[in-house]
Amino acid sequence: MSDNKQRRVLLTGGNTGIGYFTALELVKQGDRVTLACRNLDKADAAAEKIAAEARKSTDAPQGTVDTARLDLADLDSVRSFAESAPAKVDVLINNAGVMMPSKRTETKDGFELQFGTNHLGHFALTGHLMPNLRAADSATVVTVSSVAHKQAPKLNFDDLQAARGYNPQRMYANSKLANLLFALELQRRLDRAGIPITSNAAHPGISSTELYTSPDGLGSSKIVSFAASIGLLFISQSARAGSLPTLDALENGGPGSYTGPRWLMESRGAPGPAKISAKAKDPELAEKLWNESEKLTGVVYDLS
Repeated sequence: MSDNKQRRVLLTGGNTGIGYFTALELVKQGDRVTLACRNLDKADAAAEKIAAEARKSTDAPQGTVDTARLDLADLDSVRSFAESAPAKVDVLINNAGVMMPSKRTETKDGFELQFGTNHLGHFALTGHLMPNLRAADSATVVTVSSVAHKQAPKLNFDDLQAARGYNPQRMYANSKLANLLFALELQRRLDRAGIPITSNAAHPGISSTELYTSPDGLGSSKIVSFAASIGLLFISQSARAGSLPTLDALENGGPGSYTGPRWLMESRGAPGPAKISAKAKDPELAEKLWNESEKLTGVVYDLS
């Protein structure tokens, strides 16, 4: 891990799952972490637990943890959060996500919930926070994708919101492909502009988190029986282990890198370089998605 502590870190999600353990480790190292969550009661409870556990650590000086309300499914909430963010942000971790609701649901702005939350919400957030990231000496943006990005069909720009036919697995995979396309395209644009910010991505493998049991997620659909049939519970790792690729991407991942578990088809194990699908590497697809994302969110990045 890096010795560069006391960084100002904004992490979306973090009240449970891999985000919680990512935040815990960063606070233990001495960073100042904000859990940006939709449910402030849950976020505050998580922050108290993180602070208490961090105090038990005998390692580096303890950092701090606080909370702020952020609903990625509401672009007004995204804008308000960014307006109240610290003037200088060293690290942004785009971690929060929605996974496979059985029925098509829309965000406040009319986007399909998974694509709107997982991709468009984070796209808008990162764009709004670009001045804050540029104010730091060398900021890092880590966007959490998934092994599921490999199963995504090529994005259908005539029906990005699945209005003509909703399939929960397909839309989840599309949103995670979009996350990875975004992370890599952001780095290309930063490089062209000569801006010293690192954008990379990570995935947690198959990790046991509340995404699998949430009323809004995988556990609410018949996919659970399918997942069990392919041994999902057998190959999954803990949420704590699932946080390691994000932490490794932050500390060791270079610009445009992708980090994930290295064992059993990237489902679990120690983190390292992960495989990027041909679709995710496609710069023309990434540029098209970027332009469409700017139109949908109204957020245009200032990289001049």
